[in-house]
Amino acid sequence: MNKKQFLAGAASVDITPPIGTRINGDFISHYAHTIHDNLYSKALALKGAQGTDPVVLIVVDTCYMQDDFLRPIRKTISKKAGLPANNILFCCTHTHSAGAVTDLLLGAADLPYTRKLPSLIVQSALEALQNLQPAKIAFGSIDMPEHILCRRYSMKEGYNAFNPVTGGSDVVKTNPFGHERDIIGPVAKMDTQLSYLAVKSLGDQWISLFANYSLHYVGDFEAGTISADYFGEFAVQIKNILGAPDSFVGILSNGTSGEANIWDFVNSTRYPTGDFEKSRFIARDLATRIVSSIESLIWETEYNISVAYEELYFPVVKPSPIEVKHAQDIVSRSNFENITTVDNDALTRIYAREQLLLIDGPDKEVLPVQAIKIGNCIIGALAGEFFAETGLWLKQNSPVANYFSIGLANGVVGYVPPAHEIERGGYETWRCRTSKLEKGSEAIVREHLLKLINKVTFE
Repeated sequence: MNKKQFLAGAASVDITPPIGTRINGDFISHYAHTIHDNLYSKALALKGAQGTDPVVLIVVDTCYMQDDFLRPIRKTISKKAGLPANNILFCCTHTHSAGAVTDLLLGAADLPYTRKLPSLIVQSALEALQNLQPAKIAFGSIDMPEHILCRRYSMKEGYNAFNPVTGGSDVVKTNPFGHERDIIGPVAKMDTQLSYLAVKSLGDQWISLFANYSLHYVGDFEAGTISADYFGEFAVQIKNILGAPDSFVGILSNGTSGEANIWDFVNSTRYPTGDFEKSRFIARDLATRIVSSIESLIWETEYNISVAYEELYFPVVKPSPIEVKHAQDIVSRSNFENITTVDNDALTRIYAREQLLLIDGPDKEVLPVQAIKIGNCIIGALAGEFFAETGLWLKQNSPVANYFSIGLANGVVGYVPPAHEIERGGYETWRCRTSKLEKGSEAIVREHLLKLINKVTFE
């Protein structure tokens, strides 16, 4: 094999949990009673024409994967593959209908599944590396604003956007279900770019297509259903439309979608309403648009690859002694087992518990940032749920036009909103284990990531 040849390999490993597995991503736990479609750990391995170590991009159909879950997996892949640990990128699709490997609010992790999943993720990476072959690659992007909406709204005077942590009112309301008449409008611009890497063998056979879109998830089906959401449906649609072989691995990663979704509160009739119909509609539209743009791509076989990785540490914001005492009083009078409806009273109890868990939790959180240059394209990795503003700022300041951010990557510290969005309040800013960094952390993260982007661009 020519050591100066660009190489690529992909693999997909089934990680579907059994019926009965806990599902998180909601305020309370759900349990799997139906498997609608299988879940996967998908890996794309790429080796530059300069002959340096490969990089592996791993996308897992799950909601959250925290740092302490991923570190041993990274170490295992690095050891077994003889690969630098920093050359591995992990990310979640952020489907809210997968096996739980992280505690989220009252949604508990499923310990048997948490023990099972790591070896399957490792397997996907090793198989992708084993499948490396001479290849060509191209970068494409399309603006697709049709399917991304800001879920944070300004509301009319007199509306109480309840904050369960402070007990007061926020300036904005996230997902104002039942209060559509009080909406003034969304508060932010979304990142609507659909970006992708297209990968083929030199014999023109499809290997993989790795896409990125900043839509949180769709979730148009009953709780307790296992599904890869529209991320999984996209993989099916893109394979079918391309007429790709069974070995093809279609991948859709999540971007900077912290305050984005597709629940249209103003025009609620524009999508089909049956179970999974909206997911299929959106996935098919994304896949169709990508396929229609492929003819204009410029394919390359001599791409070089470089990686930069850094770990940042941030103090965790914790409740004051007075807030702790207040939270203890609420929790001592709460029966969490009986919470089935998440109203303001339930939110008050759930977030009081979160304050006590924060007190006993770590004082600092690690937040990795990573930049990977693949020819004339750069991918930035952010270990949290970042807002569209962060992704748009990075695109505007990137030294190369072909740039996109992957969110929920290399761990997830929770929401990392811009400082002015924290001041506005809203669900994403309520202090808890998944929204706990100091105001101003987002600006530090994006500046550090931009330095890494510049580093891989000009080295």
